[in-house]
Formats: sequence, C-alpha cells, structure tokens
Amino acid sequence: MDGIDEVKKARQGDKEALLRLIMAEKDAYYRLAYSYMKNEADAMDVLEDMIVKLYEKIGQLKKEASFYPWSKTILVNRCKLALKQKKKLFPLEDRPEEERGRKLPVAGMSEYRQVEEQMHLQALMNRLNDDQREAIRLKYYHDLDYGTIAAITRVSQGTVKSRIFQGLKKLRALYGRDGNE
Repeated sequence: MDGIDEVKKARQGDKEALLRLIMAEKDAYYRLAYSYMKNEADAMDVLEDMIVKLYEKIGQLKKEASFYPWSKTILVNRCKLALKQKKKLFPLEDRPEEERGRKLPVAGMSEYRQVEEQMHLQALMNRLNDDQREAIRLKYYHDLDYGTIAAITRVSQGTVKSRIFQGLKKLRALYGRDGNE
C-alpha cells in the first residue's frame, strides 16, 4: 500500500493509518523537532503535540500527496509555540554532529580537523540573520525542498530562495575573509 492510500485512510478516521504514516518518517520528524528544541524531552513533547494536531486536523488536508510537508509545517509551528511559551530563543543553534544527522567523517581528514571545521562553520552561521540561518539549515541539514521550507516559514518560495542565496553569499564572503580557502 502506498502513502497516498494511507493518507486517504487516515483522513477517513483510521488512527492506525495515521500512525503508520508518522512512523514511516519518525526519524526525520525527531531530527526536525530536536533541531528546534535542543533536548530529547522537549522534542518528544512537541512530537506528541504534533500527533494530536495531525489527528485533529487531518480532515483539513487538501492533497494527500502533501501530507509530509503539511505535517512538518505543523511540527515546526508546535516547536515555535513551545519555545515561545518557554521564552527561549528560536533559531537552530549548536548541536553535536551526531544529533544533526550528519554524514560520516570525510576520509583522510582528522577528527580534530573536522571538529575545527564544524566549529568554524557554526561561528559563521551565527553571523547570518535568523531567517537566512533557518532557511539554510532546513535546506541543507534537513534536506527539505523550497516548497516545504516556504510552507514551514510562511513565506514565498522566492523569499526562501533569496534567503538561502543571500545567506550562502554572506557565508562565502565571511569564509574567505577569515583566511580560509
């Protein structure tokens, strides 16, 4: 059975179908929640909130094929609400490499050098504005497409592309200015 059929069943009130859809992407949901909440307990709390919201609002989903972008938008909104309630600052900040879902170490590069590069990149990322940093992280850390990022951030795709372009341009300029290749 494909995802579209599962979404149709979920829209008709099948809780098990909704659960199967969520479980199929559980790792991506967790990484996204953790990147906002920065700890396991809070990430799990917002995931629970998201599941309740999905169940309550599944009837409002217009296109079955849009389930995952729609559900990730709900998750990000739950994260932002939880952070606002806790009076925490919002954008995705420092996290250990293993918690970012990053790739394995680059062959031939020492672990120390990789950590140094990551710290340098993080310092450069912190110099971007919040919108640019969020768009870049959603695109490159979470591998989301422009349409999904636009839905999550509630701006147009053109704005998302502009934020990413301008952010990357600034990163390149900063990287060069810091004396690296």
